[in-house]
Amino acid sequence: MSSFVVVVNGEAYGSQSALSAVKFCETLIEMGHQLEQVFFYQNGVLNASRLQLPAADETNLLKRWQRLHTSHGTPLVSCVSAGLRRGIIDAEAAEDAELDSANLASGFILGGLGELVTTMQNADRVVQF
Repeated sequence: MSSFVVVVNGEAYGSQSALSAVKFCETLIEMGHQLEQVFFYQNGVLNASRLQLPAADETNLLKRWQRLHTSHGTPLVSCVSAGLRRGIIDAEAAEDAELDSANLASGFILGGLGELVTTMQNADRVVQF
């Protein structure tokens, strides 16, 4: 079996990228492949916001990403630089900026491109959505 890194550039809602990516990740795991990391970059960092409230008849992508993390230990890494530009921050960044709250969803961590590159070096394949 192969090991994969998945890079998500598309926002949770407004494009097909994130939904296609989460389905791809779920299928990889079902087929026995190793999912080394999901890295959220550019508008993809918007997937990491805990403030998403999809309509009842829409897929809750946040819960699906979180299930990948809790059920399979898949690291969900949101690019810190892209996130800060788009208002995705963790508690530490919120405190440093003297903001009253953070919105990084549980199961996600902030990381940099260096972390992505390091993980890519150990993976067989990288797939970008």
